[in-house]
Amino acid sequence: MTSSALGNRYARALADVVMSGGAQIQAATAVSELRAFETAVKKSPELRNALLSPAVPPGRKRAVVERIAEMLRVSRISRNFLFVLIDHRRIGLITEIIDAFELIVDERLGFARAEVTSARPLTEPQRTLLNGELERLTGKKIRMRFAVDESLVGGAVARIGSTVYDGSVRGQLNSLRRHLAAEV
Repeated sequence: MTSSALGNRYARALADVVMSGGAQIQAATAVSELRAFETAVKKSPELRNALLSPAVPPGRKRAVVERIAEMLRVSRISRNFLFVLIDHRRIGLITEIIDAFELIVDERLGFARAEVTSARPLTEPQRTLLNGELERLTGKKIRMRFAVDESLVGGAVARIGSTVYDGSVRGQLNSLRRHLAAEV
């Protein structure tokens, strides 16, 4: 099984627990707690090596995770999830699992993710207008992430899943070039 399939499996399981009626934690809180743990691990190569090493017994890894979770004030659900990752030797997939978890939660809540790249940073009115247009096109609520790529010259490109909406000057010039070449 590929690591992305494994990551998705753990992310779905976490989403099932967090989004159940009796869960005592919000999905955003779980993401925040797990990201804080992920950051702590990334900042310490020794900690990362210890958690990934098969030579370190799972009990010792759990004790380390417990200590870090206490310092970060991680909820019981997030802490138990980290223990599951330790017990199943999947802690190395934590970044992938958190990313997949965010996507799964968004899907279950009816959101679509849009990766928006623009030639320059968009103003708040531009973001609002773009958000409204993407919601109209997809029929879903949109969560946007922004990036800047000056090679676009102007405009923006939005990617939602495998669909790309290209409103960039570069894209329009490429389209015009293809159209003119086809006429010759």
